[in-house]
Amino acid sequence: MTNVSRGVQESIAVSIQYSLIFIGTVLLLQIWGLDISSLAILASIFGVAIGFGLQGVAKELVSGFVITFERAIEVGDFVEIGEFMGTVERLNARSTHIRSLDDIVVIVPNSRLLDTEVINWNHRGSVSRLVFPVRVAYGANISTIRSALLEVAHENHDILKKPTPLVWFQQYGEDFLNFQLLVWIAKPRKQFQIKSDLYFKIDETFRQQNINIPFPQRSLHLDSASLPLQLSPQLENSLSQLSEGLIALLKSQLQTDTSNDATNESAKNQQEK
Repeated sequence: MTNVSRGVQESIAVSIQYSLIFIGTVLLLQIWGLDISSLAILASIFGVAIGFGLQGVAKELVSGFVITFERAIEVGDFVEIGEFMGTVERLNARSTHIRSLDDIVVIVPNSRLLDTEVINWNHRGSVSRLVFPVRVAYGANISTIRSALLEVAHENHDILKKPTPLVWFQQYGEDFLNFQLLVWIAKPRKQFQIKSDLYFKIDETFRQQNINIPFPQRSLHLDSASLPLQLSPQLENSLSQLSEGLIALLKSQLQTDTSNDATNESAKNQQEK
């Protein structure tokens, strides 16, 4: 009704919730006839004891309040924390619920959001830039490559028209020309789908226009001036002994086969007689 963003609604809701719990507890104690002032000393003693025993919980609670009022991370933001990437579903006093791209809810302690670097793709605006490295083989027309990449970018409906897509020619590689296609999107959660669609379309367009994608190439040059190879005397002696042993083994095997053939032939002649 007030057209307030989802993050502001959650912040107000959390503040009102804990304020009502505190006020309600105080009112109940007074209704029951307990003197709040007489419990101040006892409460301070319990507070010190609880503080030492629940330092971790207190740290998370304080971190939760800082996140809630600082509003650097809000419900609905698409964030990246370490190996996790997803949408913030809920900000609790102790932890934050993040729904990953696999539709799995990851519960992250609030202190981690303050102690480590967090990438917030929606902070103060949802427009973000994607960079697509593209390598092309030598021989292709640079103007044709630029026109093809821009055409692919303009045909995708998830890519913003403003800022307009750009193509940068970075460098001459060993066996390729290195380009970069820069586009801007308003839906960070769909970035992987957008990348896949663009690469499919780039490959199709390059095949239609006979633009070749390079592959790694290696050349091997042999210098024949160093042939024949020079072997050490020890290696030559070992090779000679090995060859002599092989020859002796072949001769013995041949003699054995010959004697077996003669024996078989003699036995056959006797049977015929």
